[in-house]
Amino acid sequence: MQVLQASRERRRSDRRRAASHPATADLLRAVEQGEIEILFQPQFACSDNRLVGTEALAHWSHPLHGRNGGEGLFALAQATGVAEQISQHVTRAALGTAGKWQVPLVLALNGTAAYVEAGDFARVLASAVEDAWFPFELLTLEITEQVLVSDLSRTADRLRQLAALGVSIALDDFGAGFCNFDYLKRLPLDYLKLDRTMIDGIADSPRDLAVVRGIVAMAGALGLQVVAEGVEHEAQRQAVAQEGCAMWQGYLGAEPMPAEQFVRLIGA
Repeated sequence: MQVLQASRERRRSDRRRAASHPATADLLRAVEQGEIEILFQPQFACSDNRLVGTEALAHWSHPLHGRNGGEGLFALAQATGVAEQISQHVTRAALGTAGKWQVPLVLALNGTAAYVEAGDFARVLASAVEDAWFPFELLTLEITEQVLVSDLSRTADRLRQLAALGVSIALDDFGAGFCNFDYLKRLPLDYLKLDRTMIDGIADSPRDLAVVRGIVAMAGALGLQVVAEGVEHEAQRQAVAQEGCAMWQGYLGAEPMPAEQFVRLIGA
């Protein structure tokens, strides 16, 4: 009862904050008019560089607020109290696009704190997947440490509901925060996604390489696969492949691109 009451109070507070923030109307109008663009960054298998998936990323260009993407966009959405609405919009838009592809590719979506903390989160996401006719087993939900700090047990329960449907769960930005190993024990994880800061020096620093090697070994012992993000040089790609990472993404392979360009890339 106390948790439910706290959730209601937080939502009321969010609505009050949203009503007073100058960017609220702009963000909501951007959703209604389709101004928030979904970009897709390809993900490649480390074994043979084959295109195996993509991460969906939201970007919004505004004449006053400038170009906002990823953390910037959702930080603004959080400040205006409309993060849940933005997350739902991005999720449905990305799934709607991916559901039309003729090539079976993994789609990675980012689960924001506002989205995951919503009481009906698992049901809403499952409904969006079904509406898009997208296979549950090809969907990966990426969550960060910030999503988990409020109520780990409750979040774990919701993630288990999705895992039971076939959705894969990835712990994103691994290595950038406190790396609470309790997450590895309590969450139904399938992937660890190494933060780009873990990759920066991997090609020329034995210490950096040893850290990644240790993480990959630990992940293997837990039955998890490792995804490396922020790969910008061939030497980095070779290093993550040699250390046993499953997938990589970064500017070496491709920058995030509009849906039309991604469709041409995959030939769908």
